[in-house]
Amino acid sequence: MNKILLKLFLNMLYISALTFGGGFVIVTFMKKKFVDELQWIQEDEMLDMVAIAQSSPGAIAVNAAILVGHKIDGFIGMAVAVIGTIIPPMVILTAVSFFYESFFRNIYISMILKGMQAGVVAVILDVVCELSGRVIKGKSYFNYAMMITVFMVTVFTEINVVYILLCAIVIGIVRAYVEGRRKC
Repeated sequence: MNKILLKLFLNMLYISALTFGGGFVIVTFMKKKFVDELQWIQEDEMLDMVAIAQSSPGAIAVNAAILVGHKIDGFIGMAVAVIGTIIPPMVILTAVSFFYESFFRNIYISMILKGMQAGVVAVILDVVCELSGRVIKGKSYFNYAMMITVFMVTVFTEINVVYILLCAIVIGIVRAYVEGRRKC
């Protein structure tokens, strides 16, 4: 295994093992590692990868690992990133399943999980601020309107997020088509 693949595997293993709270938390750490620190991926590419990972079926962490791994080293990179991402949850869930009754009734575990919920909210808010910052810097009234509209629809209606994402995808495709036609 070459050094880049080993580094990719170890980073994905580390990120997956030490983050709690779901895909958006892992995506935040992936951005910090692969965009900010290692500079293997551009920030706008990461933003696109997050959008694709979120709108694709399956776990967002695994979807993001697939995209990041593929970007870094094709199919082999994708496989290495996914394996590094799924090992920690598999080990943790296996251990938890053996001791479920003990965990379920333990007051200290309950308090730890409550504390982690607050941390997860903070990390997700950090992701939202960082990723929306890119849209805000673009100074596009259309993008501003899309962000505000999607936020309002998500918060104030019972519409499933999948339908909201599908509508946003269609709007994005139509907009790209119209802008492409204008340039011709």
